[in-house]
This record gives sequence, C-alpha cells and structure tokens, in this order.
Amino acid sequence: MVTAIPPLTDEEKLEFGNHSSNPPANPERSKLVVATYNIRYARGPYLIPGGIARKLGLMNLARRPQHIEKMIWLAARAFTNGKLLPAVDVLALQEADKRTVRTGGHHVACELASHLRMNWIHAPAGIPRGLKPVKRQWWLDFEEPIGLHDEGDTGVALLSRLPLTDVARLDLPWQECPWRPRLAMAATIAAGSREIRILNAHVDPHAASDGQLAQLEVLTAHAESTTLPTLILGDFNTLSKQKCIETRRFLESRGYTTPYPTGTPTWRGGGLLMHADWIFSRGLNIARWGVAKPLNVSDHWPIWVEIDLGA
Repeated sequence: MVTAIPPLTDEEKLEFGNHSSNPPANPERSKLVVATYNIRYARGPYLIPGGIARKLGLMNLARRPQHIEKMIWLAARAFTNGKLLPAVDVLALQEADKRTVRTGGHHVACELASHLRMNWIHAPAGIPRGLKPVKRQWWLDFEEPIGLHDEGDTGVALLSRLPLTDVARLDLPWQECPWRPRLAMAATIAAGSREIRILNAHVDPHAASDGQLAQLEVLTAHAESTTLPTLILGDFNTLSKQKCIETRRFLESRGYTTPYPTGTPTWRGGGLLMHADWIFSRGLNIARWGVAKPLNVSDHWPIWVEIDLGA
C-alpha cells in the first residue's frame, strides 16, 4: 500500500493538543452532537472561481492570513451559537491545513479548536516535497495546490469537548494521485456512561467506485476490531449518483445506517450540488440530523447528527 512520500516518522503521524479548561465529562449526559466538515483549509466557498483566478494569475496572497483568520472565526461561531446546527461536542475535519502558504501560515485545526475550547488531534497527510502532482481530471483541477516546497501540510483532524483515547492513524490505499495521500483517523470518546468509536475519513475523489470502496474497506475492517458503537464519517467524495449508491450499499451491507437521503447536497460549485459528505452509524440512535447552511467557510457544508445516549 502506498502511503505518504516521504514516509512520516512515528512522531509525525499524529499531533495532539489539549484544552485544559474543558469541563469533566457529565455522567448524566443524554445527547451528543457530532459534525463533520471538509473545511477546505478555510479558504471560502468559491472553489471554481478561485481556481480560474489562480490559473489567470489574478490571485493575490497578500491578505490571505487575515482572510483565513476570519474564516476560522466564522466557523467557530457557527459551531457554538446554535443557529445553523446545535452546539457541537465532536467535530471531524478534512482538508485541515497546517501552516501552508495557501492558509497564510495558519494551523486550521489547532486554531479552530482554540476558539471552540476543544481538545484536538491532527493527522498530517505527508504530502511529497518537490514532486509535481500527476495530471488530474479537469473538474478536480480547480483546487489551489500546496506548493512543491511548501513546508506546511494538510490532513484530517478530530476536535472534541470530551477526552479522545485509543487514537489511530489509518493510511488508505490509493493509486491515482501520489501527490495527495488519502488517510483517516479513529478515536474513542467517552460520552456519559457510553464509549463511541469515531472514524474520520477523506476518501479519494480520483478513484473509481472500486477504489473508493477499497478505502472504505479499511475503515470497516478497523471498526470490526471493536464492539463499541461506531460512527464512520467524513468527505467520501461521492461525486456521482452511482458512487453515492455504491457507498451507501457497501456500508449498509456491513451493518451501518445513515439518516441522510441519497442525493442530499453537501457540496456546491459552479452551480452544481453534490452529496459528498456522509455520517454512518452502527449501534447508535440518531435523534436528529441536518446540513448546516449557509456557511461560507468552505465549498462544503458541515453535516451533523445528534445521538440519543439514553436509547
């Protein structure tokens, strides 16, 4: 299986940050709100117009640090004020950059966690240094790339008001794009008297359906190592109706369910709406769910579930 280039050391595979003022876990807690968000390095919603401007040489990075700072603040407000979604207890992020040029040097997961007063764990992708990306499908070439010699990185992250334990990094198999390794992470949270295993993934958009399902197979195999109730969530890049159907069928065949109807818009760009982000559960009662919009920090919208811990 191909992984990060060059391979990450054990110390580099996971980065931890704790917020000391978090209150102790409430044993009487009856609800838990979990959200997932491809934050697209807090760049804003305009993926395609931004990509066109970049290709035309019209992109100005001078105010990028201030822009990203504002986007992170807007995200923090959305996840706490209860207007677009209930106040979030656990937040999974994808495309969470760490001190890249395209974020103006910001560490997105760390800074968002600080605003939210949450513990956090970041798993860097380990992108190649000095290696040009392979040519991609044209519709995937609007993203602003990380520079060939940029010292920053991107990755996935988990933010939580509750302690995160038994944390694991899961490198996903991929073939199509060696410039952008795909990965997931897993952790256990204690919510009241219950423990829940959460797997946060960023699935490859370049892969055909069978390649995406091979990545999901790694997630479900990891989940089978525990008897805990489980959430598998993240950006699955199901950018066609067929990929939505096959992803849903695959996870349902392994005992998972989702409240989201197939085709629920979670991403928009160039006038298109697609269902890219999912939350699947096993052994849990989902009381409420939704898509948090409008929120213009990314081209994706956060999606969320409220878990009934008493059921």
